[in-house]
Amino acid sequence: MRRLMPAVLCLQLVTWVGAPTSVVAQTCDSLRPFDRSRFSHSTRIDNQWLPLAPGARFVLEGRSNRGGGVLPHQVILTVTDLTKVIDGVRTVVLWDQDVNEGEVEESELTFFAQDDAGNVWNFGEYPEEYEDGKFAGAPKTWIHGQDGAHAGFAIDAQPRLGGSAYNQGVAPKIDFLDCARVLQMDQRLCISGTCYTSVLVMDEWSPNDPASGHQRKFYAPAVGNVQIAAVDDPEDETLVLVKVVHLSPQELAEAREAALALERHAFQVNAVYRSTTPAERGQ
Repeated sequence: MRRLMPAVLCLQLVTWVGAPTSVVAQTCDSLRPFDRSRFSHSTRIDNQWLPLAPGARFVLEGRSNRGGGVLPHQVILTVTDLTKVIDGVRTVVLWDQDVNEGEVEESELTFFAQDDAGNVWNFGEYPEEYEDGKFAGAPKTWIHGQDGAHAGFAIDAQPRLGGSAYNQGVAPKIDFLDCARVLQMDQRLCISGTCYTSVLVMDEWSPNDPASGHQRKFYAPAVGNVQIAAVDDPEDETLVLVKVVHLSPQELAEAREAALALERHAFQVNAVYRSTTPAERGQ
């Protein structure tokens, strides 16, 4: 995704008519029906709101309060050329890094797949946490089909204003439940001189953790997530997309090895992950 963190980040936030500054707590109890037979081309993720081609790297930069005050924050999302079969569905392996004031605080593997209707599903997460550069655990790990965890939509193929909230994933053992709903559509958003039209604005929250507030995610067609904003979130995480790059074969190989190294460690330290099959080069 990104490499350098600018000293000053200039952003122009979108203002949308009628959008509340806070949201009444909601839930999203109903899970979308999961049918593994409806993932014929599961690793071809070309949903217009979240296209994920192997070798793409998205860099978002901004600010976040992780307990030490509001500090420079960076998220680097890399789409690897690895896949992993989860409950009969071949998923794409994403490598996500959270960098706070230049230090990696979290390195995560996530697993996405697209169904035949074009919906993108999240099948699980393995987020390693670090303190002072040392591994501090991965307590938020969940994998679809393990310990009652169930995959959910990362993004809908046909978002509809006024539609019901949907479940982005649930893992009862770790009290994980994320919800999302369409907040606004057809918005215009400008970030550091680049303007996007027909932007989709999603509202995301966790009913099990109301104190964490809400995230607003802005999706531009054919680009993906271009901005993240916060409402009543103590971390006050605000990020904007500053770079999208397509890795060279050597860079992609390096990302692949980093993801595999993270997975090897996951097999050593995490019982939930240990029950999964290993990732492999894209099929």
